[in-house]
Amino acid sequence: MILNGHTYFSLRYGTIQPEELLDLAKKGGYHSFAVTDVNNTSACLDYMRLAPKYHINPMIGVDFRNGAKQEFVLLAKTNVGFQNINEYLSSFLHLEQFTIPTKAKLMDEVYTIYPFQKYDGNPLSRNEYWGVRHADLNTLTFLRYHGDRSKLVLLHTTTFKDKKGYNTHRLLRAIDNNTLLSKLPSCEVAPETDRFMPKGDLVSKFKEHSYLISNTEALIKACKVTFDFSQQTPNNQEAYTGNKALDYRFLRKLTYEGIKYRYEKVTDAILDRIDKELKIIKQKEFVSYFLINWKILKYARSKGYFYVGRGSGANSIIAYLLRITDVDPIELDLYFERFINLYRTNPPDFDIDFSWRDRDDVTAFIFRRFKHTALITVYNTFKYKASVRELGKVFGLPKSEIDTLSSGHYNFRSLDKLSQLVITYSQLIEGFPNYLGIHAGGIIISEQPIHYYTATFMPPKGFSTTQFDMVVAEDIGLYKFDILSQRGLGKIKEAVEVVRYNNPDKPPIDIHDIKRFKQDKRIKYLLKNAKAIGCFYVESPAMRMLLKKLRVDNYLGLVAASSVIRPGVSKSGMMKEYILRYRYPERRKEAHPVLLSIMPDTFGVMVYQEDVIKVAHYFGGLNLGEADMLRRGMSGKFRSRDEFLKVKEQFFNNCEHGGKDPALTHEIWRQIESFAGYAFAKGHSASYAVESYQSLFLKAYHPLEYMVATINNFGGFYSTELYIHEARMHGGIIEAPCINRSFKHTVIYGKHIVIGFMFLQSFESKTISNIVDERTRNGKYESLDDFIERVPISMEQMTILIKINAFRFTGIHKRELLWEAYMKINKVICERHTMTLFRTERMSYKTPELPSTILEDAFDEMELLGYPLCHPFKLLLNPLESHVKARELRNYSNKTVRTTGYLVTTKRTSTSNGKRMYFGTFLDIEGNFLDTVHFPPVATKHPFRGKGVYSIIGKVLEEFDCVTIEVSEMYRLPIIEDPRYSDKPFKSMVI
Repeated sequence: MILNGHTYFSLRYGTIQPEELLDLAKKGGYHSFAVTDVNNTSACLDYMRLAPKYHINPMIGVDFRNGAKQEFVLLAKTNVGFQNINEYLSSFLHLEQFTIPTKAKLMDEVYTIYPFQKYDGNPLSRNEYWGVRHADLNTLTFLRYHGDRSKLVLLHTTTFKDKKGYNTHRLLRAIDNNTLLSKLPSCEVAPETDRFMPKGDLVSKFKEHSYLISNTEALIKACKVTFDFSQQTPNNQEAYTGNKALDYRFLRKLTYEGIKYRYEKVTDAILDRIDKELKIIKQKEFVSYFLINWKILKYARSKGYFYVGRGSGANSIIAYLLRITDVDPIELDLYFERFINLYRTNPPDFDIDFSWRDRDDVTAFIFRRFKHTALITVYNTFKYKASVRELGKVFGLPKSEIDTLSSGHYNFRSLDKLSQLVITYSQLIEGFPNYLGIHAGGIIISEQPIHYYTATFMPPKGFSTTQFDMVVAEDIGLYKFDILSQRGLGKIKEAVEVVRYNNPDKPPIDIHDIKRFKQDKRIKYLLKNAKAIGCFYVESPAMRMLLKKLRVDNYLGLVAASSVIRPGVSKSGMMKEYILRYRYPERRKEAHPVLLSIMPDTFGVMVYQEDVIKVAHYFGGLNLGEADMLRRGMSGKFRSRDEFLKVKEQFFNNCEHGGKDPALTHEIWRQIESFAGYAFAKGHSASYAVESYQSLFLKAYHPLEYMVATINNFGGFYSTELYIHEARMHGGIIEAPCINRSFKHTVIYGKHIVIGFMFLQSFESKTISNIVDERTRNGKYESLDDFIERVPISMEQMTILIKINAFRFTGIHKRELLWEAYMKINKVICERHTMTLFRTERMSYKTPELPSTILEDAFDEMELLGYPLCHPFKLLLNPLESHVKARELRNYSNKTVRTTGYLVTTKRTSTSNGKRMYFGTFLDIEGNFLDTVHFPPVATKHPFRGKGVYSIIGKVLEEFDCVTIEVSEMYRLPIIEDPRYSDKPFKSMVI
């Protein structure tokens, strides 16, 4: 009966969740209800999936509007009609700016409903109608409408539930229009009558125009759109070659061809595993999924792109032989059923990581090669703080009040009425979709055209993107290909290139020789001693400490550590237990015999996602399909789904009937629940470990070149400053940018590392290109005059170069150069200089002697680079008091010490009762790491106050070879006054 229903996917317009709308419809007595969101189809498929649960016949379409002005509603008669609507809407959404026309395009299998306010007496075409609202009835009678009565249908719009919903709608419209609520135009707001109305009330309002009701019911009966949500049949591209039988023969051929590349000796275990996997892949109709991934990565290799195939796909020998992954599942005894099993309906999961510089080209290839392709959207929702800020602006609150409200530090009862409204409505819209974004790497390649399922929009990246997210995509049988980017691969690839140009006489590096890396003594040393700054996944403070605690010096230990470090294992309390059982074999006897028998390699501790399946299957009596659903459900995406809740119930029932101890059952469930969504698949961890070994090799043998690549790829866990420090600790000589030696990126000459122009704040890319291109064409710059003559540059940009000492080769002080430049550079920049046969000699000025100091250089560096190139301790105002250094801490175990550290990074976390605490990472005066713990009372009394050198007092604690300081007092030490603006003479601190 309702032909125009809005969910909150009518972005910044609608106010009702899809499932809430269905609940309202059911309770309101409706048997049919249409969702036609404003210029959006995000809710359509999920609405259709949920509708049978509420005994509602779902109809779907789109409400086409310019702002709040309705132009027409398109309703899908059939699936073909829905596809036509999606194509039509997408034609507008692919434009940078669009205006919906007043007249809809005529399309097959689509009903068009125009608001009766636009009635102009002209006849309508087939499948076109006038939609009459209750407010139109007087107009309809007054006009004495003489047209075809069968062209009139009831059009009651449902946008909000009640008065509060209407107020929420108005606030959303104000946010959308970026205006104060008091200045929101009435034309941008829906009429208050667009609220939900029970069917009985609606019918009674139109009882004198019963033909409207019968016409509407006839139109409803004609609408028949259906989708299969059983997930029994994947809807991805069915055949890579166009023929399923040929696909399988091709996959088999590629598999056996890959054996020679991967294995020196072929064993029965290898052949049996191949045979087993091929049979299941064929039976589950996943052949094309493998071949499409193979084709994508074949293209990547042809372009010389580095990549890592990870995810549960690393559990497959077929993926290994097709070079989709680099993890040998035979070597690691990987659990194939985690990847594919006969109960599993969705295809296997490959996450393919590329360098951030290469991914867009790979994505473009996929769009060129495969016909029905789209990126997947994500719903960017209103978060609490953002909601408070948006609503604060709408209500006209001053910034200081908005800041207080968004911080959460307030007493609600003491707030004024407007502030209370901000808080109340921010809680209401929290979680509402705000705008559509792009999934980190999800791409779907469909058998049907993408518009069969959804409209698409065109984000700035330039790739067509769905209006539904990955959960809805999986519901309809569209399983994503994950084409992801990470900076770690960019670092490895660039490091190999840097080594090549900085060491031209050395043989090229085979960065894929993982077998040799696993036995390398230098790498073992770096791992065991956690000297892995800059190395992929093993450089963070938490990982650095875990490696020490586990004494990891081998590949399998690193694989386990990669998953143990995940939040869930720690949260479950099993990280510490794993460390104890790893270090002290006698401790393993305390493991429950059932769990130890299920997971002997991890000493009865759940470490990997596979462990969840094993425990659920062998301990909880679930079949493999149920166990995998349990694991997937733990991720949070499906946690509220009925299917997941049934599996949870089945787990406890099976344990009860099997005579399991209820306390043990609940404890195991607690462990599953606490980390299953955060743990890695073992193959995933193994893939990460391979990349870690590649970066560890480069760090072990080419630390300076690797640090240069790390800096150019914008680091990793830490800021650029720490990687500069790390390079210095390995003997690197760090130099500020230079007009004759620098390029856009940082470069290395022997041991001299010259920072790139791109790291200068506010330095323009065009200026960088001009400097480098001119130098490349016509040689080095000989002087300031020569540079000014050859490079078009503004005084602002020239000031940056002079202040960072980029003209130091001239031997002239910076202040003198600035004086001279001001005399010789016009304030207004002209076009690029035209080279002439004779160069005009510039007038020289006598400048006064204006020497600058190293300390002044440090402050210029902090302004332009973000950090000083000198030792930060040299900038302290007062001499250091006696203090303990990092290497001496072990001598003071369980004693209170005073030390001094330069802040590197902090990690905020919460105690079990929700109070805020921190972990800190510092560098001591010798450049070694200090790790600190700040419990809530100390964190409140002695907070971090930004970058700088801190005096730290605390108790030295040692656990499993890791030394930390439990801080009791902490103060940031004052630094000297900026000497560039001070008359006081300063001397550098003696280090």
